[in-house]
Amino acid sequence: MEPNYRRCVSCRRLAHRSEFWRIVRVHPTQAVALDQGMGRSAYLCPQSGCLQAAQRKNRLGRVLKAPVPESIYQVLWQRLTKSEASK
Repeated sequence: MEPNYRRCVSCRRLAHRSEFWRIVRVHPTQAVALDQGMGRSAYLCPQSGCLQAAQRKNRLGRVLKAPVPESIYQVLWQRLTKSEASK
């Protein structure tokens, strides 16, 4: 895999990491955060289908090996509606 390329946990699409949302399990606290921190990361396409499948099938939780709070999904849905409204 080329440098700075990542794979979506939902649809398995390969693209540059700037095209994805980054969800992180922060190392010392094991808390799940968005776009910041060091630790285990998962990448997700900013599309409703990928977000819906990731939430329904708990794909983020399995990849991160940590429970993903509902508030993280709410923030991602808000980001998605904002990005669709700006188009």
